Amino acid sequence: MTSVLLRGGSVVGETGALRADVLVEDGRITGVGTDLDVPAGATMVDCGERLVMPGSVDAHSHGGSLVFEPEVQLALLRQGVTTIVTGQDGVGPAPGDGSYADTYFAAIDGPHPTYRGGGIGALLDTYDGTTPVNVATLVPAGTVRQQVVGDVDGPATPEQLAAMRATVRAGLDAGAVGLATGLDYVPGLFADTAELIALCTEVAAVDGLYVSHMRGGYETNARAGLDEIAAIVRSSGVRAHVSHLHAPVDLLLEALADLERTGAPMSFDAYPYSRGCTILSMLLLPAALARPGTTDLARAIADQDGRARVRGAVLDRVLGRADLGTGWAEQITLSHVPAAEFHALQGRTLADAAEATGTDPVDLALDVLVDSDLQVTVVMRVPRPRTADDLAPLFRHRGHSAGSDGIFVGTHPHPRAYGTFARYLEEYAVAGRLTWPEVQRSLSTTAVERYRLGDRGRVAVGAVADLVVVDPETVAAQSTYDHPMRVAEGIDDVLVAGVLVLADGALTHETPGQGLRRGR
Repeated sequence: MTSVLLRGGSVVGETGALRADVLVEDGRITGVGTDLDVPAGATMVDCGERLVMPGSVDAHSHGGSLVFEPEVQLALLRQGVTTIVTGQDGVGPAPGDGSYADTYFAAIDGPHPTYRGGGIGALLDTYDGTTPVNVATLVPAGTVRQQVVGDVDGPATPEQLAAMRATVRAGLDAGAVGLATGLDYVPGLFADTAELIALCTEVAAVDGLYVSHMRGGYETNARAGLDEIAAIVRSSGVRAHVSHLHAPVDLLLEALADLERTGAPMSFDAYPYSRGCTILSMLLLPAALARPGTTDLARAIADQDGRARVRGAVLDRVLGRADLGTGWAEQITLSHVPAAEFHALQGRTLADAAEATGTDPVDLALDVLVDSDLQVTVVMRVPRPRTADDLAPLFRHRGHSAGSDGIFVGTHPHPRAYGTFARYLEEYAVAGRLTWPEVQRSLSTTAVERYRLGDRGRVAVGAVADLVVVDPETVAAQSTYDHPMRVAEGIDDVLVAGVLVLADGALTHETPGQGLRRGR
């Protein structure tokens, strides 16, 4: 039996922080108090004036294929993240052999180093004892549809729908915590509401969670997406959760309260940044040209007339989006561009890059996409950035969970991958915009409860010892848009399943993480 004593700190509880030692034995918390009977040989961690909190859960992560890399592990643990939830936006390695996700979401998720098939169960097996953090996964509905129906538009046939339902059911039986859709991505955007209701009936049957990147954009159009989720909830009985929810805060709070009153309560994740990040093809291209690979796009712009038609379609899309509009080229910054010819443009807006290369933003974007096999990510600035004071009422909502939507691919990612959870602690708990218990609920407890992640999310006797030690005097995100890969400060000691995985700010190279199975 291994024993660890977190000595001299304060434990964050429902009413605040109280001085207490925390004793961990064989992976679980066995004592919380000031006069504990400590086994001989226990490892001591001097917490000083620091706070002991449950490990944070990244409720919306794109780190599932890259979590084996030490740089990603350090980025997560220095923020206090001990569990990530993957399969987001309807795309993931399983089911299938992983090739679809490795192609379509290569610029978001990166390739999984070992998974080559076997389904959700085999994917979860890849995390057992191989990483310092836990990984849960959702069944990705887009991957399911691509496997059964393909990338084509139109409703599934009854036979195809039955096959999709069986695939979703198998994933849930293998331990997936729910179902994820990406209704702005191919082929998720081809699924109608009736199809989603049918799939969610399988999720509701096992008390899983339906997690949705909503249809039709966010911001001032958010209510349309929320109403579709509400229709799915009422028809299937599923519990629902909204991915990376961003829009005017008053609009969101009013909509969430209204949906709860009318029988469709839902939780959500959101990150403490105003800018978003996604693949450029989803923002600019019509669905027929946004499928994995560049054959369709290259053929469409091969002659002058074809390029003109595609240019017109791109402009129609960006000018019609509530979160872009006329200033779209100044709002989009190239984040990851694998094509060697355009690699130097990373970190520049499309407008700036076009001027520097003597071309037009639309033409530049099309050329970058073709030469990069569509595997381009961008950071997107919204028209009206929101301050920490603006966002605080949304984060105070009891349905809120922290989710980074963090992408670790490339040399100029969005800083949220390296800073989200430290920024919550710094700007909301330390700054007093939220109480420490409110922030703890957002960072850990709510996600544990909604995703059914077992006995985590609290510092109490009997709970799994996923624990972080936070210095409220120094905790801070160091990543910025100019320097996005700087690791956070102020969290130097982290335990997962009672094992020190971060000590004095450095990886211990212990790998007690697990693939977390629903209900186990």
